[in-house]
Amino acid sequence: MFTVNNDFWKDKSVFVTGASGFLGSWLVRSLVDAGAHVSALMRDTTPRSLLVQTGYHTKITRVNGQLEDYDLIVRTLAKYVVDTIFHLGAQPIVATAIESPRATFETNVRGTWNVLDAARVTGSVKCIVVASSVNAYGAQSELPYRETHDLKARYPYDVSKSATDMIARSYFAAYDLPVVVTRCTSLYGGGDFNFNRVVPGTIVRVLENIQPVIKNGGKYLRDFIYIEDAVEAYLALAEKINDPSVRGGAFNIGTGKPSSVLAAVEKILVLMKSSLHPKFLDDAFPQEIPDQYVNSNKAKEACGWEARTSLEEGLNKTIAWYRSNPYR
Repeated sequence: MFTVNNDFWKDKSVFVTGASGFLGSWLVRSLVDAGAHVSALMRDTTPRSLLVQTGYHTKITRVNGQLEDYDLIVRTLAKYVVDTIFHLGAQPIVATAIESPRATFETNVRGTWNVLDAARVTGSVKCIVVASSVNAYGAQSELPYRETHDLKARYPYDVSKSATDMIARSYFAAYDLPVVVTRCTSLYGGGDFNFNRVVPGTIVRVLENIQPVIKNGGKYLRDFIYIEDAVEAYLALAEKINDPSVRGGAFNIGTGKPSSVLAAVEKILVLMKSSLHPKFLDDAFPQEIPDQYVNSNKAKEACGWEARTSLEEGLNKTIAWYRSNPYR
């Protein structure tokens, strides 16, 4: 079982994009606690970000700017002699991508090649972990997703992640850039302020004694992975970047234990001892992929990582966080 090697990260110069997001906030905390020197590209300060709420934004070097600014990224990598990059920055919302495809492609696709090419020209970077997504696979008839599956995305957000995935691996193939790609499933945990997501949305509605909402009958299957398990996967792959089985590869990050959305909501209601019942909305979203879950054996074999938090344990931790922290 993988455990974070603090000696590996101590005094290492690490650059993170998307640091104020849900995953980024948790990852930055782990890196800072392990002794890394973190610089982070931030478009603006989001007061509701977990990074700000926990005070970790004061423990890193903030770089004001955006992914579309190639020259800024080059200067940042050179100035801080960056060793490791975690490229998490993206427009992450499927519905927003439908409404604003151009802006989504600018951030997710152009932003990716900007980061990769900046790393290529500066030359100090020894590891780049790039966040793709299970959405890059698109809808598949054969599940669970395996890394050998073709990427069959069709809609703007999903295609942007397929492009991110393929561009990253092309930089490895063409330039031997030290890249590894992650394809994470549905993240959940404390500090997620996107209440359109099923887990935080349900918990917050129950706390406020409001009936939780379920779309599409709650029948779709999702692979819910607890946020701290996902962070460990990112760190594990980075620590193993020089292993030929890791470098240049793509890795599924999930539990392999899918749950229907309805079952997850019902579990939250039981754990919170709520008498509320979910409200079903006939609000089908045609671009939503019906079932998504993965086989993560490749990550286990390559770096000893596997998800260790059960859905019940993770939900209990998440519920406790929202009960103890401001979320509005």
